[in-house]
Amino acid sequence: MTSRTKEQIFSYYIGLMSGTSADGIDLALLEFTTETSQPRFVASYYQAYSEEIRSKITSLYQPNNNEIDRAFHLDVALAKIFASTIVNFLKQQNLDANDITAIGNHGQTIRHRPTCDNAFTLQVGCCQTLATLTGIRVIGQFRKKDMALGGQGAPLVPIFHKQLFADNQKHHILVNIGGIANLTFLPKLHCKETILGFDTGPGNALLDDWFVQCHPNCDDNFDRGGLWASRGKVHQCLLNQFMSDNFIQASAPKSSGREYFNLAWLKNQLNNLSMTLPEHQRHFFNTADANVAIAVETRLTTINAVDIQATLLAFTVSSIVNAIATLTPLAQVYLCGGGVHNRELVNQLEQELMSENLGYRVNNLKNINIDADALEAMAFAWLAFAFDHALVSNMPAVTGASRGCTLGCEFLP
Repeated sequence: MTSRTKEQIFSYYIGLMSGTSADGIDLALLEFTTETSQPRFVASYYQAYSEEIRSKITSLYQPNNNEIDRAFHLDVALAKIFASTIVNFLKQQNLDANDITAIGNHGQTIRHRPTCDNAFTLQVGCCQTLATLTGIRVIGQFRKKDMALGGQGAPLVPIFHKQLFADNQKHHILVNIGGIANLTFLPKLHCKETILGFDTGPGNALLDDWFVQCHPNCDDNFDRGGLWASRGKVHQCLLNQFMSDNFIQASAPKSSGREYFNLAWLKNQLNNLSMTLPEHQRHFFNTADANVAIAVETRLTTINAVDIQATLLAFTVSSIVNAIATLTPLAQVYLCGGGVHNRELVNQLEQELMSENLGYRVNNLKNINIDADALEAMAFAWLAFAFDHALVSNMPAVTGASRGCTLGCEFLP
């Protein structure tokens, strides 16, 4: 990150990110000077969602009843939460609305259909409501123009990653483990290879969903530290089936979401494996107690609930490692996103990537003064800055768009 002198003119931009895990809002404050588009990180803030709001978000990941009313009530409700979060943050930093040039608002994705006829994406968290309530200009709807140009509208953060590692002398790969995992490949300077980025498959999504399904009375809605997964055994046949999924096997550009990798997907995978499931075991998906064995009888073995969790964790690891291996045999790898707090997941990733036969080194973003939890929010602050300065902010090689463009739309208070 850059530092500034007293003579430089600077501006503050706030970035907001609410990911597919739907656990809360990440906020980042960046400072830009007149001399560079590379920002200085100032501060970050996190606001957890209530269980009620989280439930309203996740209920919209799949088609259901009364969708339009529910989606657009949530659109305004989230904007109000975003606004109160910003007000609280500004008070904490002894700033006010006049100190902020703009807010870059990603919003909350509730549906992402990048490959269907008339492809679309939908993020809620009304930008106009947010601008009006905060008194700050908002730049939002970043994905739509890229999709209008034939791209998938995702991932958008690789161009920001390029800003952070502008002088890299080695290949770098940033892996963001949110609900869905994605990566950015940043080739070293003076290299003919192209910057790439794509979704690799599920990150925390399936792990969280299966854990909650099996622990309905637990205060946590995720497997804290991967402790439960660590107690299970990987079912290799099930893992092989997971890895044969069409999305995993597809070439980039590709992007996905919770409307694809969810409990319905998992149930279908288990049913496909369960060739001789007895009638009395066919409702294993409706367990109310994680301590009760959830048995799925197949021609090969019996899978307990904890073994499914262990296999889902191995699936996240394998899909990430395989994606990295297709890009380069040698790289500096940085992990970010909520998945970095899953110790078992990180341990397995490090073991796979740093094995004797692979030339990867796993690094911590803290070592280069970057908050791994705030990285995506930082990206949307930069995208707002890019809008104001008419910078190209998509990457056709990443999204598949027909050309580069400046992303976003402006909403005035």
